[in-house]
Amino acid sequence: MDSTFLIGLTGSLILLIGSAWPAEKVKLPYKSTKNWLFGIGSWIMLVYAIVGYLSWGAVFFIFMEILVAISCILMMLPSRDRLNSIIIGGSGIVLIIWSLFLFQNYRTILFVAGMAILGIGFASRLWSQRRNIALTLGSIFVAIFSYTEASRIFFGMNTFFALFSLYYTIKGMREHKKK
Repeated sequence: MDSTFLIGLTGSLILLIGSAWPAEKVKLPYKSTKNWLFGIGSWIMLVYAIVGYLSWGAVFFIFMEILVAISCILMMLPSRDRLNSIIIGGSGIVLIIWSLFLFQNYRTILFVAGMAILGIGFASRLWSQRRNIALTLGSIFVAIFSYTEASRIFFGMNTFFALFSLYYTIKGMREHKKK
């Protein structure tokens, strides 16, 4: 096991713990353990994506992690979903356009869509169904792209992330039905 793999494994494990962590009802988003786990894990994954790019790989993972890092910063602020969506949308559009200039094949579109949806999910209100659904769908798209790029860390992380997010989506739907 090399140090690059360990960085990725550490970041993905922290993110997976964050995705499995129950959402707390907190008044300020920076007081949420789940948000801190997402933030720390995402910054470690940004380092992993940069080191990975320098060693072996796809620049697209750096783009995704930049968008996730921006989303995590917004996630910690008590700002409205609408403002966060505008900022993430604008950042996502810039990164999507950049990605399209580096277009390798049609799988890139799947990645770009997943990246944009994940960004919206991260920046959405902590206990909202919108967040859970966006994290589920975005993770599925990125997992498929990661599989085609043979990136084990990103594939595994996004697969489990999608499963945990799907669990909270279904749980939220059931709770909403009971009301």
